[in-house]
Amino acid sequence: METKLFFCKVIHERFIPFKNRFKYNVLSIFIDYDEINYLSKKIFLFSYNKLNLFSFNEKDHGFRDGQLLNEYVKYYLKENKIKFNHLKIKILCFPRILGYVFNPLSVIYCFDNNRLISIFYEVKNTPNEQHTYIFANKKKLNKSILNHQCNKNFYVSPFIEMNCKYKFNNKIPNDRVSIIIEVFDQLKNKILLASQTGKRIKFNSFSILKYVLFNPLVMYKIIFLILYQSVVIMFKGGKYYSRKQKKKNSISFEGNI
Repeated sequence: METKLFFCKVIHERFIPFKNRFKYNVLSIFIDYDEINYLSKKIFLFSYNKLNLFSFNEKDHGFRDGQLLNEYVKYYLKENKIKFNHLKIKILCFPRILGYVFNPLSVIYCFDNNRLISIFYEVKNTPNEQHTYIFANKKKLNKSILNHQCNKNFYVSPFIEMNCKYKFNNKIPNDRVSIIIEVFDQLKNKILLASQTGKRIKFNSFSILKYVLFNPLVMYKIIFLILYQSVVIMFKGGKYYSRKQKKKNSISFEGNI
């Protein structure tokens, strides 16, 4: 199988106007989208669009209305003139556990004949709004570690202003996963570092069961930690930035990697 399972550590570290840090462990799945039906047959505790201990559901990604992820990806590749002949899609995300998931960040890697042609960063906030940042690889870079940047176009934390810049350091998952995102303000001061790093583990029902037994409420724990840290930051004197509610999912093309 090309699909992989990773035991990961997620860290959020704030630097200004004060320091604040929290972390949590989680299982991430790097799914070869062509294998999705095969996985649900091969691995007893994993299902596709059905309730199980672990599952992947189309409603969590892309159009988020049940349409297939590959239709979403094809549509926006063509919309942004990113050409392909034999498209292969892989997505790094958190799986549903007993039907529930919150994915702050999902990364969709798009390949044409094993050459990376685009990356989609799906970002969600706690009100369940979504924005996707699309990068193209029109320069045909053949690197395992990619560095790129863009302006912030989506309200995530109520304690970080909108006028910021993201810098991405993305290692295409193999035996390890490493994604580092740095947030800088207008004066180029680093506000925040968010990272997800981890190592590959066996993808089977035993690994799934073992993880859930030791972390039965992990997805609820993630939401709790995010909300709890918001309270901590508020009491430390963090400035609150209000938001305008989004009426629908949004997407932006950010140029080349």
